[in-house]
Amino acid sequence: MLTAILSLTLLGAGFGLLLRLSARWLAVEGNPLQTELEALLPGSQCGQCGLAGCRQAAEALIEGTVPVTVCPPGGRALAQTLAETLGVPFDPAAVADPEPRIAMINEAACLGCMRCIQKCSIDAIVGANKQMHTVLNEVCNGCGSCVAECPTGGIALVAVPQSVETWHWHKPGRTPPPPPADFWHWRRLRFRPGHTLGNRPINHPPPPALLRAQPQTHAGDRP
Repeated sequence: MLTAILSLTLLGAGFGLLLRLSARWLAVEGNPLQTELEALLPGSQCGQCGLAGCRQAAEALIEGTVPVTVCPPGGRALAQTLAETLGVPFDPAAVADPEPRIAMINEAACLGCMRCIQKCSIDAIVGANKQMHTVLNEVCNGCGSCVAECPTGGIALVAVPQSVETWHWHKPGRTPPPPPADFWHWRRLRFRPGHTLGNRPINHPPPPALLRAQPQTHAGDRP
């Protein structure tokens, strides 16, 4: 018994040492610029750039076949960083930051087919076979790859709902933007054949931070 344990230990140590030496001697030197560009990209492999993944996007950036605005989720900030890294001119005013959007599943239309789960590259959709699916808002990057996979059309890209993390106090003298009504309309929508999302105005609750900021007054407290 002891002999077998010692033999397996020596074999494991020998193979480990051999692998370590092979990794050092047979290592292929890569392009450090490509590694740096790939680290700057999101790494979600969403495919919004039209390429297979972020590695292929970094290679295309080095070859000059795609512009620095190749990554839509990165927006203006990432394009500016890529331009500075590559040393190419870039006009920030020519690029508009896209509105953050996330996928939302209409629970009444979900069949539990798991097609959207298999299509999502960042595991932002959870669910089981023939069970209702849902989207993790904190993980979803709004790539939209799951929208076309849904056979019932029960997935749509909607604006990020206001919360304590996403809501900001607007500066005085500026008109605040309208709330993302499509999010609440989509959550309350009951699936009907031929029914579309649309942009109907609905009552949108104020953000939780604003509710806590308002003082509570009672009739007896008034002068």
